[in-house]
Amino acid sequence: MEEGGTGGCRMKIVADRAVCVGAGMCVMTAPEVFDQGDDGLVVTLIEEVAAGRLDAVRRSVALCPSKALRVLDD
Repeated sequence: MEEGGTGGCRMKIVADRAVCVGAGMCVMTAPEVFDQGDDGLVVTLIEEVAAGRLDAVRRSVALCPSKALRVLDD
């Protein structure tokens, strides 16, 4: 698991595979954070977001057509 590094506040990625439609926007936006399984649905490669990746993860959340992604303050 990767350190959060967001000024003492850790951010956690939540991906709801039951809602995911496999569009792949997350993978195109943040391939170091997201992948797609054999079924085409989202797979998170890390659980906590480092400060340097937070913008890309937030873009992925915003672009997700099924709203299957969230970033939570831990």
